Amino acid sequence: MDNKVKAYLQAFGVSEATQRFLSKPQRMFIGGAWLEASDGGSAEVVEPSTEGVLTRIPMGTADDLDRAVRAARAQFDGGAWSQLKPLERERLIHRLADLIETHGDELAQIEAIDMGKSVVQARAVDIQGTVDTLRYFAGWASKIHGRTVEPSLPGNYLAYTRKEAVGVVGAIVPWNFPLQTMAWKLGAALATGCTVVVKPAELTSLSALRFAELVQAAGIPDGVVNIVTGRGSVVGQAMTCHPGIDKLSFTGSTPVGCTVGKTAMDQMKRLTLELGGKSPVIVFADADIEAAAQAVANGVFFNSGQVCDAGTRAYIERSVYPAFLEALARYTATLKIAPGLDPDCFISPMVSQQQQQRVLDYIALGKAEGAQVHYGGEPLDGPGFYVQPTIFAHCRNDMRIVSEEIFGPVLVTQPFDTQEQALALANDSLFGLAAAIYSNDLGRVHGLIPQLRAGTVYVNAHSTLDPAMPFGGYKQSGYGKDLGAEQLEFLLETKAVWITLP
Repeated sequence: MDNKVKAYLQAFGVSEATQRFLSKPQRMFIGGAWLEASDGGSAEVVEPSTEGVLTRIPMGTADDLDRAVRAARAQFDGGAWSQLKPLERERLIHRLADLIETHGDELAQIEAIDMGKSVVQARAVDIQGTVDTLRYFAGWASKIHGRTVEPSLPGNYLAYTRKEAVGVVGAIVPWNFPLQTMAWKLGAALATGCTVVVKPAELTSLSALRFAELVQAAGIPDGVVNIVTGRGSVVGQAMTCHPGIDKLSFTGSTPVGCTVGKTAMDQMKRLTLELGGKSPVIVFADADIEAAAQAVANGVFFNSGQVCDAGTRAYIERSVYPAFLEALARYTATLKIAPGLDPDCFISPMVSQQQQQRVLDYIALGKAEGAQVHYGGEPLDGPGFYVQPTIFAHCRNDMRIVSEEIFGPVLVTQPFDTQEQALALANDSLFGLAAAIYSNDLGRVHGLIPQLRAGTVYVNAHSTLDPAMPFGGYKQSGYGKDLGAEQLEFLLETKAVWITLP
């Protein structure tokens, strides 16, 4: 850890527990053992607000991934985990959730330091969401069952179905919500009796490694959860084509997801893909303009826009378009740009210099395409990978800043004249992860909901999450669901049993 990072941590009073974790050598977690990469490779972790070196993590190899899969397979095929009754699995998952809650402040600090996000938001959303998800799925462990069937064929039969865990799950986790997204994949997998190999994003692996320590402390058998850090092109690729992985759960960009899906289907792996988004927001004149403007701004600038379902395309009824833009700008100006550990931070740095440059390039492209900058749009002085929140006005759907996922604090807006036009503009996208409607006319709202081609529709809010509600998209936003009872079906096989009776 270099001096810039040490000074940053000291300035904001990071806990001793967090400093101890960050100061020690980081290792992968495979079969209950803490290991370096098999070839000794490692990479620097850069803290986004100081641009200083935080620590190093192992860069795993295909051999490391294979070792993790074999450990997970041994537990699934006949290890202690496979012998546990559902209520015993439930108790262990609850114990893990309790430990995460106990260490919540530490985990929030690790997440904020590693990814750059607001520590306050990390504590309220990421850590609490992780606890809630694990507790929700813990309750499902004892409630998974098949059904008996009265056969309609001639003869004397007993017919029933069994629900059986799919096997070893490979989970590829993104960098924007590292711990929470991992919990989405792990909670349901553990509840069904699967074992798991996780590849966290190479940019944000630290919370997954601290999580692994808590997995061990909770008493979950070695090999049930394995964490292999490294590059997607190496560990992720090895996971995608490994014959010992029965089900693959990937969250990330649509182009990478398409490649992952094609490779996985060559081996007929079970598959869940949660991919990109360019979520539309429709604001009608009858909405509360000030409240809607704040909600829209929060929905696109939360986590500095590094959110897959962020409401990045806003279509506003023409009669209130100027007033809405002004309300947006006034509220956005109150959002503090600061390092993630600052308790008043709302706009934190991008996760990396590469992501910062990507967003800045899109802002420059928007200007070149003829979009009007209504707010922001200027570079910020360093250090830190910051991007000023930016609002574009009078955009068109054929602009790249409107059609492509930017994954940063950039909102594109345009007016509409009729409800039909608004709907057509909203659905005019390759993506279909989420959509939002702002209106006090419930008849209009209920009429629009089934017409929006999106996996989630928010009304007078954005990015509302609950572990009991499924999350996943239409079109090129993916396949399958995370969360909710719906997720369980993607982790279970259904076996039909016929018994001939005398």
